[in-house]
Amino acid sequence: MVFVCAAPMLFSYLTYYVIKPTGRTNYGTLIEPQKYPIPPAMGITTLDGKPIALDAYKGKWIMLQVGPGECPQACRDQLVAMRQLRLMQGKEMERIERVWLVTDATPIDTMLMRVVDGTRMLRVPAAAVTSWLPVEPGGKVDEHMYLIDPMGHLMMRFPKQPDPAKVKKDMYKLLKASAIG
Repeated sequence: MVFVCAAPMLFSYLTYYVIKPTGRTNYGTLIEPQKYPIPPAMGITTLDGKPIALDAYKGKWIMLQVGPGECPQACRDQLVAMRQLRLMQGKEMERIERVWLVTDATPIDTMLMRVVDGTRMLRVPAAAVTSWLPVEPGGKVDEHMYLIDPMGHLMMRFPKQPDPAKVKKDMYKLLKASAIG
């Protein structure tokens, strides 16, 4: 009788200390915010030249894309995917902000601006972004989508050409678990 009562506790200690789970449930790569704090002075401006900081969007989850103003097809696809991922969150979509950090002074195509309407388009020096955002070995910063939590901490990076269903699942879990933002 004692063994039957003690077995669940012994089993839990065994699984916690000896058989550690190796699986993970997130699709994106988790980033330690302490290693990549958002630089306070990145030189970010709106498209019309007014200075702004990413802190202006604190309190919301930020999906972040980086790229040149010319925005090749891969960039366009990523911006559209961000719009769709936000819409897929249903009633929780108001908790998400989309930000595109444009790394040059190239004018942005008007049709693209209409397609990704609602995306915050900000200009930032390319050097400031590349020194801040982590990339996969051999990768480039504009190949990834990043996620910043409502407290302003960079916390996740999605792979190049991410699977939208898996990103949606990560976003759903984060929004469900988070009471802020």
